[in-house]
Amino acid sequence: MPRDYLKKATLTPQTHASEVHETVKTILADIEAEGDAKALEYAVKFDKFDGNVLMTAEEIEAACALVPEKLKADIRFAHDNVRRFAETQKATVSDVEMEIVPGFVAGQKAIPVDAAGCYVPGGRYSHIASAIMTVTTAKVAGCRHITACSPPRPGEGVAPAIVYAAHICGADSILAMGGVQGVAAMTYGLFGLPRANILVGPGNQFVAEAKRILYGTVGIDMIAGPTDSLILADSSSDAHVVATDLVSQAEHGYNSPVWLVTDDRGLAEKVMSLVPTLIDDLPELNRENAFAAWRDYAEVIVCSDREEMAACSDEYAPEHLTVQAEDLDWWLGRLTCYGSLFLGEETTVSYGDKATGTNHVLPTSGAASYTGGLSVHKYMKIVTWQRATREGSKSIAVATARISRLEGMEGHARAADVRLAKYFPDEQFDLTADG
Repeated sequence: MPRDYLKKATLTPQTHASEVHETVKTILADIEAEGDAKALEYAVKFDKFDGNVLMTAEEIEAACALVPEKLKADIRFAHDNVRRFAETQKATVSDVEMEIVPGFVAGQKAIPVDAAGCYVPGGRYSHIASAIMTVTTAKVAGCRHITACSPPRPGEGVAPAIVYAAHICGADSILAMGGVQGVAAMTYGLFGLPRANILVGPGNQFVAEAKRILYGTVGIDMIAGPTDSLILADSSSDAHVVATDLVSQAEHGYNSPVWLVTDDRGLAEKVMSLVPTLIDDLPELNRENAFAAWRDYAEVIVCSDREEMAACSDEYAPEHLTVQAEDLDWWLGRLTCYGSLFLGEETTVSYGDKATGTNHVLPTSGAASYTGGLSVHKYMKIVTWQRATREGSKSIAVATARISRLEGMEGHARAADVRLAKYFPDEQFDLTADG
């Protein structure tokens, strides 16, 4: 049977993309041309903040002192989980070498980038977990300098809990600046900071567009849009839990898609009846976001069986993918396109967002079809090297000369010829392209 959309999205996250692009392009060009002064001008305009933007050690210490001890303990707990998981990931990449032919050795070396810029959202919500996720992984990777950048609150500065998290996770500098101006400051090395080699971390549509435009000038973790989440649920699932999980992700923002894919129409209808009540019960700000996201971007899809459900999920390639269904091992083996997978009711996206150790900076807008999320590997360059004895290079040189001539690249061929002539003057080689 064809998929039945009980609820269809009326908007997409790309609806206003062109307007955002032009705004961001102008801001970046201004800051690149005029430097610190222009960045500060935009900070006053958009952040409504005219205080010190590069936090001093004394300011960091004072902010940390404002964080309650219970919250500090929770942040340390989450940091420890993220750090240990990142260390395990790093252990999967090692320096290696192999003998290609006798006397010719090639190898791989993993080198961390020098400077990382970690953007930590801090507007309506204090994204403490984003500081943990981005700074910790950069630290474990071995980056020499890590800047944490977060929007300050008018008259206050960066939220103390964000400062504390960035500080204990290993940030070398904390920049009280948000939006495009903060991203530009890290990219161009303003305020005495080193120029970032890579920008990471979530942000609003303006931050995401700035990263998109700057990609190439600087590396980025990924081009991200609004967060999105999909739940696969069968008749064994709890409709109230499913509805709660959908609402929990819709509160991220007015344009954050949430999707339910099921083979049980009764479950779908029950969930749809529960969601509005759950949204109404949220605090005002959260309620506004969740209501708009559910109204304009949410979808509920009924499929014929679990195979069609899995195929539908892979087409959407969600950032967060939850399975609340029987036979979890089947789903783990079958599903192929997601940023992070949450198997069973006993886990939830909220756990991954905050404290389990897996990273919450993940591909959105279908990008999970070709990339994974932020990890220690994103900060590392996998480079190669080679070394040879003269005898070991002989067969490589002969093959290189012939292939190069067949391609019409005579200069390449002669780089091999000159070595053969120097190392083996008494030998004759057939180096013609046609054999």
